[in-house]
Amino acid sequence: MDFYQRVGIVCRAIPAGKVATYGQIALLCGKPRNARQVGYALNRGRAGADVPAFRVVNGQGVLSGAQAFSRPNTQKKLLAGDSIRVSADNRVDLKRFGWHNTLDEALFLRQEFERLGI
Repeated sequence: MDFYQRVGIVCRAIPAGKVATYGQIALLCGKPRNARQVGYALNRGRAGADVPAFRVVNGQGVLSGAQAFSRPNTQKKLLAGDSIRVSADNRVDLKRFGWHNTLDEALFLRQEFERLGI
């Protein structure tokens, strides 16, 4: 299994206008205890090109650290461009903007991993 490839596939599935958590992505990748590894994949570009890493926040909806992006407010600006509101304390309301993926979406991702042999 190539966990980093799976991270890229899951992140590309996050709909515009929604965010997902590191833990949620890890769970959808089949490794529910690997949230930190999701961060490594996104921060170091191991998840592939064109991955919307800005749509990933922590379990409380807090934005990633500034070190994850080239400039301190990059994630906030990208989320605003995606019509996602970020509070003054750099949080996203997960009830409103969180990706509440369906079972069908999770099954589709699993089938995609199997099809690709990852």
